[in-house]
Amino acid sequence: MRSFLLFLANDERFKNFMLRFKFFRNTAWRFVAGETLQDAIRAVREANSHGIRGTLDLLGENAQSQEDARKATAEVLAMLDTLRAERVDCNVSVKLTQLGLDVDDEFCYENLREIVNRARLLEYFVRVDMEGSAYTQRTIDIVLRLRKELENVGVVIQAYLYRSEQDIRDLLAARTRIRLCKGAYLEPETVAFKKKQDTDANFVKLMKILLDSGLYHGIATHDDAMIGATKQYANLRSIPKTSFEFQMLYGIRRDLQQGLAREGYNMRVYVPYGSLWYAYFMRRLAERPANLWFILRNLFRD
Repeated sequence: MRSFLLFLANDERFKNFMLRFKFFRNTAWRFVAGETLQDAIRAVREANSHGIRGTLDLLGENAQSQEDARKATAEVLAMLDTLRAERVDCNVSVKLTQLGLDVDDEFCYENLREIVNRARLLEYFVRVDMEGSAYTQRTIDIVLRLRKELENVGVVIQAYLYRSEQDIRDLLAARTRIRLCKGAYLEPETVAFKKKQDTDANFVKLMKILLDSGLYHGIATHDDAMIGATKQYANLRSIPKTSFEFQMLYGIRRDLQQGLAREGYNMRVYVPYGSLWYAYFMRRLAERPANLWFILRNLFRD
């Protein structure tokens, strides 16, 4: 079921069919803050009221023209200016394909550099999201290149990829901050673990490497077992709660998010917004297919 949902995330015919239903769109707002930046700002402000930080993600990926990529870049730059004006506790996340990675690597690099430099001037941190494995090496290469010039940029590493331990070691050598997650794309068995227990074991292994590095990283998971393992290892190694953060997705385990914040852990919520929410929403369904049955039961009541 997970593989099927991930396949549908990129199926234009299914997308066009489902977007006809108001209930489907309304259900997406559980995982997406809204279609406008102000919707997202309100969501971050609400999180801040519970001691939870945010990171904003303007949804969209795989720009096929320089014009579309520049438009996305301009929107992220405007987002940074708005964050400063609104004075919310929030960083920014971006996808490189949204900034033109499918068009040209150098063009994409310049767009990212402009964003990260603006963020530096405004005292914000930029996290580069990781996409499918076809983009992994190019994403890391661009981040490492930019990291030589600017410090306020980090990247996401996915625990289900076999290569992730070496990638983490390369990034740590450049003192790059990392968000560790399990991974949410449909990948072949040649590059990624297929069994949950194998991904979980690798997640714990990589988490330990990150916590031992002395850098400030994000441990991104909603899995109680992974959270427990992180807490246990931090206690064992006398690693302060303030030296790393847990990260979770908007709309998922809000009770747990607030509970971790009350316990004194740094907590950050990933807040996506924008009109191009379909693929993101389908990946969230794939992580918990039980949500699909809820949609199907109510779909034709629209």
